[in-house]
Amino acid sequence: MPDMILRRSGFVHLLDLAGASVLVVHAISQMRITVTHQVAALIREFDQPVLLQDAVPRLAAQLDADEAAVRACVTLLFNQGVLTQHDAEAEAAETIERLAPTYGRDPTALLDQYRRGLMEGADPYWSVTAPRTIGDPQAFRRRVDILLLGDCDLQMETDFLRQEAARRGIDLRVAASFAADTGLAADRQHDAILIGALQARHAIVIGDAEHHGGDPARVYIDAIEAMLKKLRLHSQAPILIDALPEPTVQPLGFADRGVHSHRNRFRRTNLALAQLAEDCPDVHLVDVAAELAAAGSASLLDDGLVSFTHFGSMGWMLQRPDSELAAVHHQFPDRAALAGHVGGDPYRRESVMARAHMDAISIVLGLEKKKCVIVDLDGVLWPGVLAETGAPFAWSPEIGGPNSFVGLYFGIHEALRMLRRRGILLACVSKNDEATVRALWRYGQPYPRHRLLSFDHFVTTRINWNDKAANIRSIAEELGFPLDAFMFIDDTPRERERVRQSLPGVAVLGEDLFALRRVLLTDPRLQPVRLTQEASQRSTLVKAQLDRSRLRAEVADEAAFIASLEVACTVERLTADSDPTVLERVRELLARTTQFNATAMVFSQAELRRIIATEDGRLFILRMCDRLADHGLVGAAVISGDAILNIVLSCRVIGLGGERALLAAVTADAAEHGRRLRGQIVQTDRNMPVRNLFADSGFSSCHSGVWLMPPQPSSTEPMLESAADA
Repeated sequence: MPDMILRRSGFVHLLDLAGASVLVVHAISQMRITVTHQVAALIREFDQPVLLQDAVPRLAAQLDADEAAVRACVTLLFNQGVLTQHDAEAEAAETIERLAPTYGRDPTALLDQYRRGLMEGADPYWSVTAPRTIGDPQAFRRRVDILLLGDCDLQMETDFLRQEAARRGIDLRVAASFAADTGLAADRQHDAILIGALQARHAIVIGDAEHHGGDPARVYIDAIEAMLKKLRLHSQAPILIDALPEPTVQPLGFADRGVHSHRNRFRRTNLALAQLAEDCPDVHLVDVAAELAAAGSASLLDDGLVSFTHFGSMGWMLQRPDSELAAVHHQFPDRAALAGHVGGDPYRRESVMARAHMDAISIVLGLEKKKCVIVDLDGVLWPGVLAETGAPFAWSPEIGGPNSFVGLYFGIHEALRMLRRRGILLACVSKNDEATVRALWRYGQPYPRHRLLSFDHFVTTRINWNDKAANIRSIAEELGFPLDAFMFIDDTPRERERVRQSLPGVAVLGEDLFALRRVLLTDPRLQPVRLTQEASQRSTLVKAQLDRSRLRAEVADEAAFIASLEVACTVERLTADSDPTVLERVRELLARTTQFNATAMVFSQAELRRIIATEDGRLFILRMCDRLADHGLVGAAVISGDAILNIVLSCRVIGLGGERALLAAVTADAAEHGRRLRGQIVQTDRNMPVRNLFADSGFSSCHSGVWLMPPQPSSTEPMLESAADA
């Protein structure tokens, strides 16, 4: 932020609250944020115009804060309109200009539309914010915009969601409204939509099963389906739906049983929601019950306090305005006991759910996704140094069960094996003698081998006495991944710190082996949106790719090398009823491919389906195999009318000729329908391999980056056949 003269906005007011908080209110935008008295003191320093470069050191000393933190806090306040560089007259003029783009429009409607577009404020009845401190602002790596549609339980989470995102380096912009306000998706920019619990949840418990046609969950599913239809009129963004919490008490106690009991009705509804999410493209479920159960539901849900179906926070009653005491004759139990029930933190539920929702958003949007986990061996996969102990473990059933002390390591092995099934690659780096490790890495007969890792589970290894950071860099170069696609696990503090300093993009774990299994299984950076066949086979395919690279280095004649691989290509045109898992693989391929990617255009599943459904839309996929491995679906071409919107090829098969088979099938189909396609190359800093695609296939250059398909022979049948058999 450049140095400038700043002052407090004339529209901003500060209201002292009970405790150590101050409410900041913007009269025009209706923004309401709660700040500490320290931040409020900073704001009041700008009651008169102040040069920023003069104010920062003085405020840092006065508030006992770091200068960088003070400047970041000032920047955030400036961006939110609390501080301004305009004088009073200029600020008023700018505000009028923003509010009155159309002459003669109703001023009230203009103000409402302006506030709706900003969505900075909220009805004070639902507004709950954790006080912001000077240390809160930071440099963000990415901005994400989301919509929250639901009742108060979700809206109360808004500010906690922002703070959880900020801890992850994400500038999260949130617009919250009620579930019926689906039109918000047309008014506000957004990357994802989060739907909270709907009012229809109350109807789930009404009456007997026959009153719901035998399915008490149906009323809620109908409401969600109707909402999804309305949202899809305005948005193709990913949609996350909150599953319903499971009740912690039952109306009839132990006698409330059977498949239609109070608790089981919500469980049945959650199962139906899970199926709905499976049937709808780019719709996902957040398992609220599991998240709350893990944190202790009884202190997070108020169905044991006020209602069977409210499902608010236990801390909600600690935040009620005193005006509502009139309903109980201004007589009420001392709320200190309630504060004890929630551990003194009335916002704990909001914090728990903010983490859960940010995890889900991160997974759906692929934020900071990791492609490979690199593990140390000694001290992580087994206790001690293998060369000294002589075996990974000294376990036998006579010593104890597999869930005794040895179970800690078995659990880490099992978690890493699960990552392989998710499509995460495993590699190892160890200061050791490789021959010794290979000789001693053995398990006896009673060992649960289906849970344990072996040498073959790693796509590549660096077992030597070299610096681990240098070995990790070598693995990154071999796999062709950027360093921020890796996670490294080591039990030695010195090695972890060395990697953190040398390779800051690499995520580092290993401080707490007791938490490691849970982190590996729950970290959003290690979770795909869906499991695909290609993802589960990724380790095998990458190993085959590395084997090809080694063979290529041994064979001087490139043509002879390709011929020795016995490469086979199959090109298929997808139809409207294609398997959703195939479309998800295509979406993933378009989103994640960076080298052989013609235009960098990406598409959601819904957009791909829409292209397929149009008369002029085409979506082709390429499958490849060779004698080393079946590579599966590795290429795709998206066509609309006469334009090739994008054509991509997985980096693991670059150089095997698959792009020629794919493009030949695309052009043959176009010629059959009397079209002459245009292709485009949008250059990026990483897509060098794709730049000659059209030139090498006979396309003629029209103008910068645009290529025209060559005229085709009148008969196209042989071309399509050869494309499939290439």
